[in-house]
Amino acid sequence: MLETVTEYLELLKETIIPVVAKADDEDPVDEQEAEEEEEDEGEEEEEEEEEEEEDEDELHDQFDELRNELKETEKGQRLLKAYSDCSERVRIEQQRPDYDDLDHKEDCIEEFFHLQHYLDSTAAPRLFDKLK
Repeated sequence: MLETVTEYLELLKETIIPVVAKADDEDPVDEQEAEEEEEDEGEEEEEEEEEEEEDEDELHDQFDELRNELKETEKGQRLLKAYSDCSERVRIEQQRPDYDDLDHKEDCIEEFFHLQHYLDSTAAPRLFDKLK
């Protein structure tokens, strides 16, 4: 039994710990070829990165565009104004010296949720028409 456990542990050690061997010296000609290959790969990588950047510039979130369009509608303007007015009231109220001692502090969660609900619920059905 002990022999099988020892063999098992030896096998486990061999699979986990990599075996490293000393590399032979390479010819100088091979090193020059390797450097040339690395330069070629570097140029290819730069070209790929430029293509990716161009693709990223073209990509945009259509959901955000729809939401911005909906903010320009009459209902969107009304909800956005209500949220902005509330935010302004809260900001002014926070500047008061006795703000920390107030029992009731206004927040704009309700206005924010109304605005977000309108934007999301109106934009979501339109989004699937625009997706490819």
